[in-house]
Amino acid sequence: MNPAKRLEIFTRFRAANPHPTTELEFSTPFELLIAVLLSAQSTDVGVNKATRRLYPVANTPQAILDMGVDELKTYISTIGLYNNKAKNVIATCQILVEQHGGEVPRAREALEALPGVGRKTANVVLNTAFGEAAMAVDTHIFRVSNRTNIAPGKNVDIVEQKLLKFVPKEFLVDAHHWLILHGRYTCVARKPKCWNCLISDLCEYREKTPAPAGVLDPAVQAAVQVAELG
Repeated sequence: MNPAKRLEIFTRFRAANPHPTTELEFSTPFELLIAVLLSAQSTDVGVNKATRRLYPVANTPQAILDMGVDELKTYISTIGLYNNKAKNVIATCQILVEQHGGEVPRAREALEALPGVGRKTANVVLNTAFGEAAMAVDTHIFRVSNRTNIAPGKNVDIVEQKLLKFVPKEFLVDAHHWLILHGRYTCVARKPKCWNCLISDLCEYREKTPAPAGVLDPAVQAAVQVAELG
């Protein structure tokens, strides 16, 4: 894929959604960190349901630490792997209180040293909480990057580095969210909605999915509306 196509792709993403953000609900970097920790192998919807109950009661490292692992479990028991996640959250809160004054560190190394925090989680926090041009490559971004040919790679590390290299600088901070949302709602895993995709003419995926029976292609819909207005 050439630079001109990538530029147009992200220009369209920005025009359609000028201020993208995560679908996880948070109001502080700490709330985001905990939500991302809880989101592994879970949906954002499920995590939000749990944190809506948890955060009004405890939304600081010390408050959750005072709560203890057993009480914390009662708030997150609807989330997959909640036993292990509860232990990681408590351990993370302990480190934040003892080593970082109860604040979420902005250094990648310090973030990745927290229990349950890997490179992807660190990238989400750096990007979403602190506005850094970090690229958290999840399954959605990995799929979209390879399928469209924006930044193909055999593993998430390669895709991450290619995205940081190929995405025009003006779009780097928001690119992570655009790609996730595109993969979550349009360029879905089993049957991408190519017939309803704003970058279908730029995407280099060869096996485009046709529109379902009875549904007009967006380009056809636009032509019909113009004709009716004329």
